[in-house]
Amino acid sequence: MVHSYLSISRRISAKPRICAVSYLNTAPLVWGLLHGPEKGEAEVSFAVPSECARRVVGGEADLGIVPVVEMDRHGLQPVSELCIACRGEVRSILLFSRRPWGEVKTLAADAGSRTSVELARVVLQERFGSSPAVQAMPPHLGAMLAAADAALLIGDAALAVDPERTGLEYLDLGQAWFELTGLPMVFALWAGRPGAGLARLDAVLEGSFSYGRASMDAIIESEAESRGFSRELVARYFDRNVAYRFGNAERAGLEAFLAAARALDRARGAREGIADDDAERSRRAVPQR
Repeated sequence: MVHSYLSISRRISAKPRICAVSYLNTAPLVWGLLHGPEKGEAEVSFAVPSECARRVVGGEADLGIVPVVEMDRHGLQPVSELCIACRGEVRSILLFSRRPWGEVKTLAADAGSRTSVELARVVLQERFGSSPAVQAMPPHLGAMLAAADAALLIGDAALAVDPERTGLEYLDLGQAWFELTGLPMVFALWAGRPGAGLARLDAVLEGSFSYGRASMDAIIESEAESRGFSRELVARYFDRNVAYRFGNAERAGLEAFLAAARALDRARGAREGIADDDAERSRRAVPQR
């Protein structure tokens, strides 16, 4: 009985395990957890989006910044009104092609986020009538376009490329979604397994974000240096491209996107080329801020 009591007490007192996305866009969300008053409130690790989702679904993390397609697919529960979204140009999700968009038959995609892959499929289908086969590849633009008609870069890999200098046709998928629907695009939410009792973390997440928003100069300096980006690029990205509040417009955008993605999947069957093991293939080294 004593052993049982101690085991239960240890589980109750253990810090929540939070898996945050390793890309630049999450820095303001987690800054307080790493450097502010919320430091020590949780065990924080970093991974690409698909791996964050896998850890939450598998019970290796209690809470994660989860791509919305994975949240919908696995029935995960949002625990905060914070999100990663855009209201037009997003800059960090770029689709390149070496052929006219309507002739794209194959798409090489970084499988780090199934949401971005689904968004590319929706935009290509709705705007150009193109329905390419998708294959998962590491995020190296030249190699991707050597193997496929089009290539999808997400996160820091997209930010590292100046699309205007590539000489390729490209789409910013945040802008493309906005032009298609007039709605924001929501990419990820803080989410966990139903019944995990995570509602109490909402205040911790809000506090961490508030501290981050008050520390933007420090975030810009630190993230630009650690990721090898210019300070101007990082500042512009936070100022113009990323939105963090999940309001009514974001809710409408999320519902529209999930409906479009589900319809596309019903029409084509399984998600081609983006299998359950893509989170495994996306387990690459990431910054542990």
